[in-house]
Amino acid sequence: MRVLLLVPAATLLLSSATARADVVEYACKVRATGQTQDVKVEVELKVPTDAQVGEQMAIGWHGTYVEGSELRAPATGLEDGLKLYAYAGISGIDKLTSATGVAELEPIIPGAPVRLPATTVDMKTTPKNPGTGTVHAASINFGTTPSDRAIECEVKNEGARTEYPLSIPGTGETTSASPSETDAKTKTPAGAADTGGGGEAGPDGRVLVGVGGLLVLASATGLVLRRRRVVAGL
Repeated sequence: MRVLLLVPAATLLLSSATARADVVEYACKVRATGQTQDVKVEVELKVPTDAQVGEQMAIGWHGTYVEGSELRAPATGLEDGLKLYAYAGISGIDKLTSATGVAELEPIIPGAPVRLPATTVDMKTTPKNPGTGTVHAASINFGTTPSDRAIECEVKNEGARTEYPLSIPGTGETTSASPSETDAKTKTPAGAADTGGGGEAGPDGRVLVGVGGLLVLASATGLVLRRRRVVAGL
């Protein structure tokens, strides 16, 4: 029986999303007061192994403070109902640069540590193209909406962050066809070197071309008349 139980356990381990811990150092700022704090969070990321083009995926974020480096709420200036907004950065895959997650927070106590969510926060995004890239922990913010941020925390140790592999199989978006040769010629900007007095030359250009044609015609006619006179004189 023990042998039979070990097989499905190994299978689950291989098919599960990757999960690792990374100590991320943040520089946090309270927007209302300008107060700054240095905060350290042990961030665990779960990167999916079954992501597909055109389907929403979730990168799991779970954070716990490093003891003695907690984010403390200011004495005043914070509204009720703050939420955590967690972000992941994604590199190496076309049109896929970030993922965002949101979670409710417990009531804020002035002067006390701001408690992080006990559960995993799903940072969601939708890949549009296949590719192989990496994922890393990014900024975290605290506010009532993504744009109404009460506390902003930017990563300080960017170079020390762990990059976790992400693979998106499949086919990507199709690109629009290039303009035809005819379209390219008719859309040549005015003043370009190859306008040639075409449709984009403008009214002034067409007048100059017409005048030039008349001058050439008059010159040619004068030459013909002069030649006839010379022949007659002979």
